Amino acid sequence: MNGTSADKADIRAMALSRRDALGADRHTQAAQALAGQADAIGFKPGDIVSGFWPIRSEIDPRPLMEALAARGAMIVLPAVIDRQTIVFRRHDPDMPLVTGSFGTRAPGPEAEELDPDLMLVPLSAFDDAGNRIGYGAGHYDRAIARLHAKGRSPRLVGLAFECQRVERVPAEPHDVPLHTVLTENGLQALPTQR
Repeated sequence: MNGTSADKADIRAMALSRRDALGADRHTQAAQALAGQADAIGFKPGDIVSGFWPIRSEIDPRPLMEALAARGAMIVLPAVIDRQTIVFRRHDPDMPLVTGSFGTRAPGPEAEELDPDLMLVPLSAFDDAGNRIGYGAGHYDRAIARLHAKGRSPRLVGLAFECQRVERVPAEPHDVPLHTVLTENGLQALPTQR
């Protein structure tokens, strides 16, 4: 493992340890705080917004996704196929979700695949420059690169608890910075906003 990968692993472990230590009440309050920011994240009715089904101790984006859908967003969820690739499938709340890799839940293969205009991105850690650390598998990095190759530039909104903020994330050439981060404290202005 090179220095940057080792550094990222240490930062990931530290930030996830802090996130794991949060109590259930904090999780519930944070999820509601995110939903209260639905109008602030910058989307238009009809935009395709990728959310995610929370795993482990992730901040819960489901109330936010419901608020966005109520305001006219079309919600898609990431589905991991072939253990390497994320596709985004339309989420219909009346349709059951299937369990996928890493304990994720997503619409099944019969759901329509769509490219998002805005991505709510899960993460392990983030810094004030908009750099993020995921879980180490590179799924979102590859998905974003694939969207860019198709001429798409979705707005990237990281979702996290404030305790996941770190002083510095070592960025690598393939890393795409977030446009903004939404925590329980609100939308964070980042220098990478474009």
